[in-house]
Amino acid sequence: MKYISPGGWFSLEYPATWSEFEDTEETFLFYNPNQWNGNFRISAYKDAAKDYARQCIAYELKNNPTSSIMKVGAWDCAYSAETFQEEGAWYTTHIWVTGKDDICFECSFTVAKGGERTLAEEIIRSLVVRTGKEAREIIPIRVLEIGEVNAAFEWASTTVKKTLTKDFTSQEADIEKLQKLIDGGKIQANQRTAWESIGLAFGTILENEMDGMKWVTIINGRHENPGLQFGNWVYEPGFQIWSKVKAKQPVNLQAEFERIKAEVEAKL
Repeated sequence: MKYISPGGWFSLEYPATWSEFEDTEETFLFYNPNQWNGNFRISAYKDAAKDYARQCIAYELKNNPTSSIMKVGAWDCAYSAETFQEEGAWYTTHIWVTGKDDICFECSFTVAKGGERTLAEEIIRSLVVRTGKEAREIIPIRVLEIGEVNAAFEWASTTVKKTLTKDFTSQEADIEKLQKLIDGGKIQANQRTAWESIGLAFGTILENEMDGMKWVTIINGRHENPGLQFGNWVYEPGFQIWSKVKAKQPVNLQAEFERIKAEVEAKL
């Protein structure tokens, strides 16, 4: 599975049985939720200095007496490991500091004591520093975009309840409720976040009502949005609705739903 970091700094590949999970703001966490075989974390840092990565590796080697140089694929790394006990069990955390030019990576892999570090080394081998000029890519939905979709659902649920005194449950019948918010005139044309939230809330209806529809993250240069995918068909509901409003085009969610349903059914 491919992962591209927010901002498009880097990409990596992780096992198909793993998923991304929420961690600290600057750290990305991956593991297998069904059969745990280690936690892989990666943090990325940029600096104005073109040799920042080499500085980070040198600093780690100088200040961590247990670290040593290790080659992982094309990457020169400062590697170290530490063993600790937690709730009666012993674990080992393997740590690699590496990078390229002005970007530094700190990777760690925590496994049961005696566990293999091979999986983490395969991930590190797959690391790529991106330029931002790559062609459009579609990857499994990231934690960041899951948060955007959830926030949009909560906004729609709260706004529908407050405005229409009705519930929003992401069913087809809720399209009419979103349309009433649109037609009510209370959302100004320049309120991009609100329009994108309507689009993403509409997307939750599409996912619920159409089998095989799934959320993804769509990345095109610096353009990063939650999207929906069905086979090779993709749709960015937040971006699409906002684009219609910005272009002063009418927004008819029921017509949009029927159009998308017809396209999806044609692919079955």
